[in-house]
Amino acid sequence: MSPVQVRRIYDDPSPKDGTRVLVDRLWPRGLSKEAAHVDLWLKDIAPSDELRAWYGHDPGRFPEFEGRYLAELEDSRHRPALERLRELLREPPVTLLTATKDVRISNAAVLARLLGKAG
Repeated sequence: MSPVQVRRIYDDPSPKDGTRVLVDRLWPRGLSKEAAHVDLWLKDIAPSDELRAWYGHDPGRFPEFEGRYLAELEDSRHRPALERLRELLREPPVTLLTATKDVRISNAAVLARLLGKAG
C-alpha cells in the first residue's frame, strides 16, 4: 500500500486510512465534522479560488490544472502546509480527502503524486 492515498470524504472511513487530511478549501456540503472523521483540515494547501473556478473539474483541463497547481504549490504561502503533510508521512499511511467526485482528477491526486515523488 502506498504511504499516501486519495479518497472521497463522503466514503466511509477505513482502518487503512491512517491520518485523514482534508485538502479542499471549502468544507464538504452536507457533512458534519463528526461524520467526516478528519484528523486535519489543510485548506491552505488547496488550489486558489481562481484556479479552482477556471478548472471546474473539466477532465480536458486536468493536465493544465495540474501544472498550474504545482506552480502555485511552489509559492511560499503553501510551504507550511506542504511541510505538515511531509511530517505526517513520516508515520504512514496518510489519506488525502476531497469532496471531488472523480478523485483521479483532483488536487488531492496531484498532491499524492507530488508527495510520492518526494518521499
